[in-house]
Amino acid sequence: MSRYTLSLCRKLLLWSMVSFSGLLTLTSDAQTSTNRPPAPRRPNIILILADDLGYGDLGCYGQTQIKTPNIDKLAEDGMKFTSFYAGSTVCAPSRATLMTGKNTGHVNIRGNADLSLNGEELTIAKILKLAGYATGCIGKWGLGNEGSPGLPGRQGFDEYLGYLDQVQAHDYYPTHLFRSDSKGEESKIALTENDADHKGLYSNDFFTQSALNYLRINKPSKLNKHRSFFLYLPYTLPHANNELGNRTGNGMEVPSTEPYTNEQWPQVEKNKAAMITRLDHYVGEIMDYLKKSKLDENTVVIFASDNGPHKEGGVNPKYFNSAGGLRGIKRDLYEGGIRVPFIVRWPARVKAGSISDAPLAFWDFLPTAAEIARTSSPTNIDGISFLPTLLGKAQTNRHQYLYWEFHEQGFDQAVRMGDWKAVRHGINGPIELYNLKTDVSEKDNVADKNPEVMAKIADYLKKARTDDPRWPAKTVAEIKEDQETKVK
Repeated sequence: MSRYTLSLCRKLLLWSMVSFSGLLTLTSDAQTSTNRPPAPRRPNIILILADDLGYGDLGCYGQTQIKTPNIDKLAEDGMKFTSFYAGSTVCAPSRATLMTGKNTGHVNIRGNADLSLNGEELTIAKILKLAGYATGCIGKWGLGNEGSPGLPGRQGFDEYLGYLDQVQAHDYYPTHLFRSDSKGEESKIALTENDADHKGLYSNDFFTQSALNYLRINKPSKLNKHRSFFLYLPYTLPHANNELGNRTGNGMEVPSTEPYTNEQWPQVEKNKAAMITRLDHYVGEIMDYLKKSKLDENTVVIFASDNGPHKEGGVNPKYFNSAGGLRGIKRDLYEGGIRVPFIVRWPARVKAGSISDAPLAFWDFLPTAAEIARTSSPTNIDGISFLPTLLGKAQTNRHQYLYWEFHEQGFDQAVRMGDWKAVRHGINGPIELYNLKTDVSEKDNVADKNPEVMAKIADYLKKARTDDPRWPAKTVAEIKEDQETKVK
């Protein structure tokens, strides 16, 4: 057995001991707290999140060169959404909306800043934990660093392993990762395989093995007959290692370019394709285990991406048509920056091969997951449950509009209202208007031709947000002044 395998086994054994201890304590408490038989086991929920994967990067969304058979099978077995939106156009705010059910006009993290979720925030992990679920997160967190109230253990996760900091998450061969246990204790795991610039342990490989271990621990057993689990699995693929990209011109860090080694593509594009197919392989491993363990029938598996494709690390998002013909990429509020793949598989409940074009967004995950778990969700959120859509029933509760704001390039806003999509740069800037039904690529600005629609959009842009001094609504002049200052 290799040094790598031994070291990985030791780390996974540590994870197992901590998790099993928490499970044993909780099961024992449950047995002594009541003589009534427990309720039937609720559905397990697994949320797999890609990082910077574009709307057009998967075979089931039109990709023809990059192989993604396992994710395509998810879509074949479940429901594919064609008008689903990320919470933002960059990592942290998008994940914040996913966890809180609030859009970027209301959540406290509206950009990739060193901020954390508030301690009083009622996240989906807290909600499911209160409902009796085991809650685990493995991968990139990005919503609170050491000592902050946003740490995963303080936001409802019994178990956590991964990157806390987004910048550290650029490194696919880190020397350490963070973990927390069911007691809320935080610590670091040393990855000695990567000491002295060695590349012995690829972080996302480790995340997958840890996830499989988590599933083994939490599957039904004599000790755990009725407790369901929620596993949040935010991978970092295919995000670039920005620092490596700046040094070498290729920041798409991956152990092997198979199965694309012999393709006549630029090296950086081979790496990107290999990262996506590697991610697909991880999904296959998860699904294989669920089926082998007879967990898949009672497990809702969701796959999504946190925002549109990037142009970092030397890649060209046009090379593989990663935005799927949509305008814009990561950091844009046009469709290519925020419309993302979203797939839900739930055997015998979600019709295989079904497709929904309902306009929905990340903040809808929280109330939907809560309803799946047969528990309630907060009233002060922007999300709605789309469980009726999943079950093939009439969706009577619909959004009047969806709203985004983004501050990294000054102050950008976007609204989707039915088939209409509006974008504005600067709080007093002109509003662009597009009809997505006839112009999904947002090429034809029809603002001047639709005054009634524009009046509604202007009202929504105003009332959809709460002021926050950390996230000011800047004018066009203020944005220009900031840009000129940066140049100087």
